[in-house]
Amino acid sequence: MSLRPKFWELPVRDLTKDEWEALCDGCGKCCLNKIEFEDTNELAFTRVACKLLDGETCRCMKYETRHRYVPECVTLSPDKIDDIAYWMPDTCAYRLRYDDEPLPEWHYLISGSTEAVHEAGESVRGWTVSEAVIPEEDWEDYIIPPLA
Repeated sequence: MSLRPKFWELPVRDLTKDEWEALCDGCGKCCLNKIEFEDTNELAFTRVACKLLDGETCRCMKYETRHRYVPECVTLSPDKIDDIAYWMPDTCAYRLRYDDEPLPEWHYLISGSTEAVHEAGESVRGWTVSEAVIPEEDWEDYIIPPLA
């Protein structure tokens, strides 16, 4: 994998596929199930995570083949970011760069540590429940305060 120096400072549309993938901060927030209230267009994040999310590593357990298990999983890409940025957490590296904002100090590309996202309390490590054990009709019971 060849990554250009400081590629994360480039516009997202200029990133290679490998650079785009490397931009992920590993927080796991995008794998949280969300509820969109049609009457208000409000979006609420829940503690209910995709069944493929490893709650400790905050990574997909089947990333390369995830669509086989979760067909509706969104593939993040520069071409789709216009349509999906609104439901991504404010701290998400993809959303930040889409909005031409810098990466936070805890991002591993800045800090040099993949543990920094967890140490900063910016990941979902240790506080999610799997959608495999929570019926969808109960997700409202797991709504969390807005994510920063």
